[in-house]
Amino acid sequence: VRIVKRAFEIIHLLTGENPLQVLVTAIINSGPREDSTRIGRAGTVRRQAVDVSPLRRVNQAIWLLCTGAREAAFRNIKTIAECVADELINAAKGSSNSYAIKKKDELERVAKSNR
Repeated sequence: VRIVKRAFEIIHLLTGENPLQVLVTAIINSGPREDSTRIGRAGTVRRQAVDVSPLRRVNQAIWLLCTGAREAAFRNIKTIAECVADELINAAKGSSNSYAIKKKDELERVAKSNR
């Protein structure tokens, strides 16, 4: 709870915007719209592109944001709160510096190739 509180304070200082709005925008931007799943037919397994349900999209977005912040803080001088704030700000902007945005683009690119 303390990490999130400090991250929101950092977001407010850096952007001057409402931190909750930044969080919502980051979740919207980093949730993949399309994914691929394995379908087995007649002994062969192939991947098929499928749409992602809204709940899974939110869950995956939050997971990607958390993973990006954790990896940024690993063996780094920056605190976890600073890394969470940076990840949320970059994801809200749609910047490719964000781990979540990069992974979302990668998932959608793989799904597009499996259509």
